[in-house]
Amino acid sequence: MMKQNTEIKIDPSLHQKAQKLFNELGIDISTAVNIFLRQAVREQAIPFRIGDPLPSAETMEALREVEEMKKNADLYKGYTDVDDMMKELLS
Repeated sequence: MMKQNTEIKIDPSLHQKAQKLFNELGIDISTAVNIFLRQAVREQAIPFRIGDPLPSAETMEALREVEEMKKNADLYKGYTDVDDMMKELLS
């Protein structure tokens, strides 16, 4: 199959870091870009999450706390009525 040359502009520092990483993985940048493009076409989307970073350490701790509370529900008071909860919280 004939190959198409494509020119892309990459920050020199990013290029160097990517080249080092891909060399360690046994591939070159061209192969890495082809993997990305094939996966994007296959999924009809960018094949990885783009957006805000993962939850902060504080959020992760809160999530762990919720899981702990679920495991030991008998140690915590629960409510089935929001009005009852608010009355108790405000008293």
